[in-house]
Amino acid sequence: MRDHGDHGRERRAGIAMALGSALLFGASTPLAKLLVGGLSPWLLAGLLYLGSGLGLALVRRLRPAAEAPLARGDYPWLAAAILCGGVVGPLLLMSGLEAGTASAASLLLNLEGVFTLAIAWVVFRENVDLRVGLGAAAILLGAVLLSWEGGSLSLGGGSLLVAGACLAWAVDNNLTRRLSAADPVQIAMLKGAVAGTVNIALAVAAGAELPDAGTMLAAGLVGFLGYGVSLVLFVLALRHLGTARTGAYFSLAPFVGALLAVAALGEPLSLRFVLAALLMAAGLALHLMERHEHPHEHEPMEHAHRHVHDAHHRHDHGPDDPPGEPHVHRHAHPRLVHRHPHYPDLHHRHEH
Repeated sequence: MRDHGDHGRERRAGIAMALGSALLFGASTPLAKLLVGGLSPWLLAGLLYLGSGLGLALVRRLRPAAEAPLARGDYPWLAAAILCGGVVGPLLLMSGLEAGTASAASLLLNLEGVFTLAIAWVVFRENVDLRVGLGAAAILLGAVLLSWEGGSLSLGGGSLLVAGACLAWAVDNNLTRRLSAADPVQIAMLKGAVAGTVNIALAVAAGAELPDAGTMLAAGLVGFLGYGVSLVLFVLALRHLGTARTGAYFSLAPFVGALLAVAALGEPLSLRFVLAALLMAAGLALHLMERHEHPHEHEPMEHAHRHVHDAHHRHDHGPDDPPGEPHVHRHAHPRLVHRHPHYPDLHHRHEH
């Protein structure tokens, strides 16, 4: 039987997954810039999404994971997440890019992290203490500084459309939190396949032409890693950390992209880059030092997810339940009141 010390290891694993998600997504941005060429940005977004969906479908077929599949009640949440993050978000972003400037759009994209944290805090009542809030603010300020190019921001035209895209993605992030007990590969596969198909169809209907096979293959590979695998890691991080903290770590993605541009593409190392790095490092340190502990109550519940026999999983097994750990089966949680360090993970989404 595992004890509460395992929650620290799970938290560290969640942080590593969130940072890995940011790393892959951030690296995909400069790579996508190399691919865009004469492509419609909308069409490229569709190819990236579709590449993630098809790549993860192959992974799931070759190596099925020991994870709980999506339940019937999960599909309305998944459909809403795909609609917001895979269809409405890219549509608003592409429309905003046509109506505004690229520099303003780059800066406004940082609103996704702000909106994600705000929705998690205000709507879903996820705990965000002063240290976490300051850490998230430092990370987001670093991202803003990094993407600032002296462009002027107005509240009309393209800027509102880009801000709307960020809001759509923030809603997607919070809706996906409701699915984080299920198979993350299945979630990301369906998101990529549906969003990719819809965006490619809309781009072609608007007059875009499909590129050659080599470009499509390259876009698919970038999408598989930067969108597909990144989203799998993001969902796993949601399971361990909750939405606000995962969203804050994911806000490091612009720094990863800028670092890759400096290291691989020969772009100059600027003072702005260094200041942004210091702000993000300070924000990350504040999050890593977090310790949240108080007496809390677990309400009785029943669900299925990948788990080990820790302090929250002291249930009996039937003859049909799988052996070994970790494993997946439906299990019940009795009412439990105790105290230990914890975070807004799958079993600690209580009110404060």
